[in-house]
Amino acid sequence: MEQANHTMSNRFFLLGLSTDPHLRVIFFIIFLIMYVIAISGNLLMTIVVRVNPSLHSPMYFFLTNLSMIDISLSSSVVPVILMNTLTNDRSISFSGCVTQIYISFGSGATECIVLAVMAYDRYVAICRPLHYSVIMNKKLCYYLSAGAWSSGFFTSLLLVNLTFRLSFCRSHYINHYFCEIPPIIRIACDDTFAEELAIYITGTFGILCTFLLTVISYVHVISSILKIRTSKGRQKTFSTCASHLIVVTLYFGTITFMYLRPHSKSQSHYSNETDKVVSILYSTVTPMLNPLIYSKTWAHIYLPLPRSSKKVHFPTSMHCAAIH
Repeated sequence: MEQANHTMSNRFFLLGLSTDPHLRVIFFIIFLIMYVIAISGNLLMTIVVRVNPSLHSPMYFFLTNLSMIDISLSSSVVPVILMNTLTNDRSISFSGCVTQIYISFGSGATECIVLAVMAYDRYVAICRPLHYSVIMNKKLCYYLSAGAWSSGFFTSLLLVNLTFRLSFCRSHYINHYFCEIPPIIRIACDDTFAEELAIYITGTFGILCTFLLTVISYVHVISSILKIRTSKGRQKTFSTCASHLIVVTLYFGTITFMYLRPHSKSQSHYSNETDKVVSILYSTVTPMLNPLIYSKTWAHIYLPLPRSSKKVHFPTSMHCAAIH
């Protein structure tokens, strides 16, 4: 009996999205389709950039980083959802839960940094074009990429360590469809003030600072776009940038809602369900949308332009099309 209790104490139980068999089948199909699109789209994007010498530039170097992040984020979440949706056993081991949080949070934090770095890259390309090749050299690109990955996963390591120092004596049932820090903290029986404070500090300096850098870059980019003489050029560039701005807003908005608002252990059922929907957006929907949007961007970049406008409008449109 003691051995059984010990085994149970080393596992968590995910309540999932629904207990209705018909809804579970629908959810399985939806998540499977989104996962296939996300993986195939991001892999295809990475391969195309690698085999096409004309795409060996800082912009596309960071784009392949973003694709790898999306693959990592989606793969750390969706397979668990698919497995738990099909089977009645919704348990996950303690080590499996730790690993899932580490990879998913680390990937999410890295994506915030990479989005900000890509925005800075476009700012340099548009506002300081004569110095672009000097500033955004290969060495700096590798440093920025390594810094983004190491910072994101180091931050994740710290928060995972803080979270799993807690005791879970009340319940091991997580009202979520995958392991994530806020739902884990809610089932702890210890005082979680230090852990929640660490999340807010990390979110403030991580999420808000990278988002602020992205917004500042957009301000300068839009200022440059307004200087384009033809209304057709401005409209075409704005329409492309709007798509990227939607993705950035969706991603930063959802993770800000999830990690920068107070979480109570006595949270209502409505709040818990809202958290699930929000988590779906940044962990599953965004990785699926990114390759679709960037493939549209590539089509925009390589569309033939009238001879009279090639020299004037092509560089500005290209730079804006790839900004995040």
